[in-house]
Amino acid sequence: MIVILKQGITPQEKDKVRSFLSEKGFIVKEIVGQQDTVLGAVGKVSIDPRTVELLPGVSSVVPISKPYKLASREMKKEDTIVSVGRVRIGGNRVAVIAGPCAVENYDQIMTIAESVREAGAVMLRGGAFKPRTSPYSFQGLGEEGLRLLRAAGDAFDMPITSEVVSPSDVRMMAGYVDMFQIGARNMQNFELLKEVGKTGMPVLLKRGLSATIEEWLMAAEYLMASGTDQVVLCERGIRTFEKATRNTLDCSAIPVVQKLTHLPVIGDPSHATGLRDMVSPMSLAIVASGASGVIVEVHNAPEKAFSDGPQSLYLSQFQKLVHDIQALCPVVGKSLERIPRIIPESMSGRSAGEEASRDSLVVAFQGVRGAFSELAVRRSFDDSVSVLPCHTFADTFDAVSSGKARYAVLPVENTLGGTVYDTLDLLAMHPELTIVGEQQVRVMHNLIVHPGTEMGSIRKVYSHPQGLQQCKAFLDKELPDAERVSYFDTAGAVEHLASSDDMSEAAIAGAPAAAYYGMEVLRQGIETDASNYTRFYILAREENAEVYRSQAKLDKAALSFSVSDEPGALMDILRMIAGRGVNMKKLESRPIPGKPWEYLFFVEIQLPEDKAGFDALMDEIREKAVSFRVLGLYASVIE
Repeated sequence: MIVILKQGITPQEKDKVRSFLSEKGFIVKEIVGQQDTVLGAVGKVSIDPRTVELLPGVSSVVPISKPYKLASREMKKEDTIVSVGRVRIGGNRVAVIAGPCAVENYDQIMTIAESVREAGAVMLRGGAFKPRTSPYSFQGLGEEGLRLLRAAGDAFDMPITSEVVSPSDVRMMAGYVDMFQIGARNMQNFELLKEVGKTGMPVLLKRGLSATIEEWLMAAEYLMASGTDQVVLCERGIRTFEKATRNTLDCSAIPVVQKLTHLPVIGDPSHATGLRDMVSPMSLAIVASGASGVIVEVHNAPEKAFSDGPQSLYLSQFQKLVHDIQALCPVVGKSLERIPRIIPESMSGRSAGEEASRDSLVVAFQGVRGAFSELAVRRSFDDSVSVLPCHTFADTFDAVSSGKARYAVLPVENTLGGTVYDTLDLLAMHPELTIVGEQQVRVMHNLIVHPGTEMGSIRKVYSHPQGLQQCKAFLDKELPDAERVSYFDTAGAVEHLASSDDMSEAAIAGAPAAAYYGMEVLRQGIETDASNYTRFYILAREENAEVYRSQAKLDKAALSFSVSDEPGALMDILRMIAGRGVNMKKLESRPIPGKPWEYLFFVEIQLPEDKAGFDALMDEIREKAVSFRVLGLYASVIE
């Protein structure tokens, strides 16, 4: 059952409710949601729910209809985010896990680990105990394989996962791995599930060869009932009559499972297909289905692999796959998970080398809670960071400049609306700030209403003018008589809606705003042009810049400069850029305040591999320009 607690319940009352349920024989878990705090009570015992409803501090009791109680959406409405070291799996992230089918030797695992880490993998996989169909096949190196896998994970700053096959190995393996992996053949090895669950560690649970979705979720229930709530489900293909592939990848199971459970789901295209050439397209299909990640097999010499060589990607193939996944992520409203979501201690004033408290990190954005800018923040930083909504762009810059926030995330360009000039103008006015990163968000508009509102009752629609314009075709067709009311911000329109009791009002904004303010999405994706993306800059003071930049490979630079009023002055600088073989990505001009008819030019360039050549180019431009500034070096977002 789900025990919904009253808003003003005291800690003493909550303890009494918990004790009452525990004494009756229930396993009790507290879940803090966006709207309510609930206690989930599961067990074999039966009780009249009215006896619980009468307890002080209890609002209501709701029975759970699903046989998988702890894993059910009825128990927890919000998505669970599973933490594996510093990696987060779930929510709006896509995590890429990669490594060999089996650990073979030191050189092999180190070579693969370095390559997949550089390409964008956030976790390292590798088998040490291999359950094989044939008793004569390679069975793995055992504990020695775990030692090698652990050494590679530590060397390249990646958490590791490996399959456990025996309950007797659980305690030993817990000292090596960051996440247990339960293979398809062991999905219903209930004694193994119990032992792994008792550790409380993260678990990757693969779907059985012929398991139904309910059986899969019941296996997750075993893990959760035994002690862990950090479970990631993995669709890895099921056995059907088809022989063309190793298994049949059931992508349709992913959205089905996401409706039934709050646990994150990823996919394993390597075992699903058994064919190297199919791994990349099926990985993209898995992401397109809404999964929170993929786990793929990669080998530096697949033709010599001790196991599953035909389904292992070459290192170059994996690198391309990660780029393709990154390009697909914005389409499905997600972003690629990156490893260092850590805030080093140098930023918090403690001694160097220690880990900082994430509670001290504040990120500013313009708008109200639930805005697309806040979504960009969540894609760029750990979920535990604090956000600082600011009324204006200038307020956002000032928050970082004054130290109220360590970073700011601000829009710089929209695919439909063009450049956001406020951001460029304020960058020119704040030389103490620098660009340290870039993020991209697909702007997906939704018709948002009070819960229970029907389309026919809507008389007013609030949104930012661009939101109204971008959804004109939908409004003309579905709500031709509704008044269209301009508002300063899309999320602000939802905030206004939430403060009003008028059921005839609606708003156009992103889904996060609806969730934050407790409203309902009546229609999804109502924008006329689905190719609507906004690119954001991540800004910081120079002393904090290196921390963020160290988390990604820098491949882009932004510059600003002015030139003398003479023929060819601008062309001379553009020739310098072209002469060095540097690709220019963007060019804008802005008037210089106080200097009529003089302009500041903004340029984005692809950062060349040759750092010495880049430095020389900067010196050439600096010598020719009247004013010159490097606005920042950062990692680009693939569009």
